[in-house]
Amino acid sequence: MVFWMASAAALAVAYLLGATPTGYLAGRLLKGIDIRQHGSGSTGATNVLRILGKWPALAVFVVDVLKGAAAVAFAGWLTQWLSSVVAPAGLDPNNLLPWTICLAGLAALLGHSRSVWLGFSGGKSVATGLGVVLALSWPVGLGAFAVFGVALAASRIVSLSSVLASSAAIVLVLVLEQPLPYRLLVIAGGLYVIARHRANIQRLLAGTEPRLGQASPSPRAEL
Repeated sequence: MVFWMASAAALAVAYLLGATPTGYLAGRLLKGIDIRQHGSGSTGATNVLRILGKWPALAVFVVDVLKGAAAVAFAGWLTQWLSSVVAPAGLDPNNLLPWTICLAGLAALLGHSRSVWLGFSGGKSVATGLGVVLALSWPVGLGAFAVFGVALAASRIVSLSSVLASSAAIVLVLVLEQPLPYRLLVIAGGLYVIARHRANIQRLLAGTEPRLGQASPSPRAEL
């Protein structure tokens, strides 16, 4: 019982790490504003760039990546430690660990986009998702980030770059040798991020999605 309660607590910690509203806090600390009332209404790095500038946006992006990676790392460490101390008889830690990491990654993504501190609203989970993927498989994470960078340089549209990066992560995790739970996490997380960009995709198809430096036509977020 102690093992399963502690495992549930690890998932709660992963959610709370993801739920840390980095962009919202940056707005409050730097300008005393609720960033959700400005620009696109997002708490993500793109809207922070628009409202607060490039260095706050970079800081928010890095912290959002780190909190995704930290959620996975913490869940993995705690599961291994619990398995050596209070694991139920017959439980194989090697089989349990990838599934725990999978659930922790999903919890972090959910936390970022549905933060308890912001009335269960938030960003699109792109940066936090990158941190999760880098923590569980750095080749997949770096490949997806490279696609994001190339797409952003070519189009200067963050939402398009995010959707392409999420799609690339799904392809890479299927092509490369990865445990089944990791594949399921990246597929589910990638599809979730893409689904969070529904409004952006509609504007992309209509040719009205803003590029970097342009005002947002929507009260919702890119990142």
